[in-house]
Amino acid sequence: MKTELRTDFTVEQICKGFIYNELEGKGLYGLSGDLIIQPEYQRNYLYADGKKDVAVIDSILKKYPLGIIYFNKRPDGKYEILDGQQRITSIGRYVTGKFAVKDSNGMEQYFSGLDVNLQKQINETELLIYICEGEEKEIKEWFKTINIAGIPLNEQELLNAIYSGSFVTKAKEEFSNSNNAQIQKWSSYVSGTANRQDYLHTALDWVASHDSMTIEQYMSKHRNDKDIKELKTYFDTVINWLDGVFKDIVSEMKGLEWARMYEQYHKNPYNPDKVWERVTQLLADDFVTNGKGIFEYVLGGEKDKSLLNIRIFDDRTKKAKYQQQTNEAEKKGISNCPTCALCDDVNKTKIWKLSEMDADHVSAWSKGGSTDISNCQMLCKTHNRAKGNR
Repeated sequence: MKTELRTDFTVEQICKGFIYNELEGKGLYGLSGDLIIQPEYQRNYLYADGKKDVAVIDSILKKYPLGIIYFNKRPDGKYEILDGQQRITSIGRYVTGKFAVKDSNGMEQYFSGLDVNLQKQINETELLIYICEGEEKEIKEWFKTINIAGIPLNEQELLNAIYSGSFVTKAKEEFSNSNNAQIQKWSSYVSGTANRQDYLHTALDWVASHDSMTIEQYMSKHRNDKDIKELKTYFDTVINWLDGVFKDIVSEMKGLEWARMYEQYHKNPYNPDKVWERVTQLLADDFVTNGKGIFEYVLGGEKDKSLLNIRIFDDRTKKAKYQQQTNEAEKKGISNCPTCALCDDVNKTKIWKLSEMDADHVSAWSKGGSTDISNCQMLCKTHNRAKGNR
């Protein structure tokens, strides 16, 4: 890969013909149309927060260095930003009046309202830019290694860079657009943000798993697809199934393995009223310590109690119950395990140590039994494990 250091590009040149897409939240073009600011392998614009974008302009006004910017020179002679699109987009947005910065008196100033000398200072600021030329593989590898802006690329941003093409372009338009009206609905079930590619990553993870692939394999296979029909259809199918089974939304639903549960349970019939009634009961149960496990517990017919992490008897309760049972057993000459005491083997009169016993619900939690000393009994480990949920 060839590189050339350029110091003759000024802010004014770079911002000539600057275009920013408000709908998609990204810079498109600069340098009179010869600079592609956010090629598809780039992450979304993340600096529009009133802090990072302002800091870029403050740096220029205070004559602080902005750091190295990298352009990729394409075969057609145009440039793509390899690294620095957050800074370039912030500068372009300020120069075109998209936000203001505070002056030394605390007054907000748009570019057009600045003193002409300050406008000139900004326009004439020279940027330190490396022009890179090479094969796509070289450019992508270099892109993965540079991170001047200080926000590390996450997994999906890297994958978008590696497998950039028509498929990623379409997928980002759907799942990485913060103005998509569906995002509020998706956010009930999926963690993260559109800007950091979290919805896209989830959608790809779901459909790739359905096809017994990794995300990388799926993106490689579909890299040049002109549409994302399969990706969108599967994602919507899972979301619509959830909307049909659960009548309401609670915070515990966010970020669960919904696609896996869809594959496992979607053929089962459910009564949404009864499902939500049971979910609500379990969410209000003080003995359930894992609220996120409630949904699969209900979908699975309430068979796997481990999903709920039912609150167990504390050590104080165990010791008190052990001592009570042991005292009574010794008086009667029987085992301190109630089940052993009913047997006719050598353990009928055995006094077990505390470490050899487990606390057990007399009346199972799943059948309404509480987790307090009145519903506690100590059983030898063998009989406790044999009892299960009876």
